[in-house]
Amino acid sequence: MNNAILFRKMVNDYNALAYTHKYIFGYTHKGIVYAVKTESDVLPYVCTLDRASRGAGYSLRFKPNKAQKETLASLNPAVLCSVEYFNAELSASKYNAGELFEKLVTESYGQTWTKDNVPFTAGGDIEVDGIAYQIKYEKATFTNEKTLARLKAAR
Repeated sequence: MNNAILFRKMVNDYNALAYTHKYIFGYTHKGIVYAVKTESDVLPYVCTLDRASRGAGYSLRFKPNKAQKETLASLNPAVLCSVEYFNAELSASKYNAGELFEKLVTESYGQTWTKDNVPFTAGGDIEVDGIAYQIKYEKATFTNEKTLARLKAAR
């Protein structure tokens, strides 16, 4: 299958299975960590197709390049913190960058963060004003072909 077709299929399949179609994406630019609220219509513009690990085919990832960061920058991002602060927190933390970003975003909304493993089909990472959001930081994997096939077969 052509990679562009596979990419579009994975985005569509993910959206068909996802609990929420609202996202908070995190990215860095010029020493600042930004958080931007978006909807699922932005996924084709900020995600990429990548090789999944362990024989799971391809993966749908949020690994923004310069042009994709410019797209996100046009969507009214909020400053979350400096990259310096983020990296210092990361060094002192037992969590990975995505988990730390999720924690900082959650706390920025005055909520208490706890690590969980809620599947993307069952809930969001945070609820703000009654709206569930998935939170994704640079290099995050949304899903892979193997997972999508398994979830679609279980429907």
